[in-house]
Amino acid sequence: MTHRKLTAGEIAGTYHVTAPVTEAELMGIAQGFAKRKLARGRKLTQPALVFEYLQVLFQGYEHEVFSVLFLDTQHRVIRFETLFRGTIDSASVYPREVVKRALAHNAGAVVLVHNHPSGDPAPSDADRRITQRLKEALGLMEIRVIDHIVVGSEGCTSFAERGYL
Repeated sequence: MTHRKLTAGEIAGTYHVTAPVTEAELMGIAQGFAKRKLARGRKLTQPALVFEYLQVLFQGYEHEVFSVLFLDTQHRVIRFETLFRGTIDSASVYPREVVKRALAHNAGAVVLVHNHPSGDPAPSDADRRITQRLKEALGLMEIRVIDHIVVGSEGCTSFAERGYL
């Protein structure tokens, strides 16, 4: 990623700010880096880093957004896509549409992701129910649900880490 106010440092992954930047520009730069880290071909091996990227990408939303990381059988990213947008405290998620997109991308696995604008990443009962429905629907197509991550300003909650999957 290039930005006119950044130059690459001598050590890989470091940058020098070459001109004053606003907070909005910094957020844009951070979101650009996060998107790049979730780009096609990247293998997801460090959950903590994935959580950080997702927090950066979802932090500006004042409404719920439901996205999916479509993965190949080696858990490399095929595509990160937002599928549904909701209100301040819910989003309607349609399993049929998730299955259609997973098949269109020839995904072998998925990571479900949505935010809680309240900031609290604790999963609701509705979150657990839709996860089960999606797991069943995708399972019929032999597509594994690796995780469902709830993103909030207070952190991220992983269904896999909690034993909900």
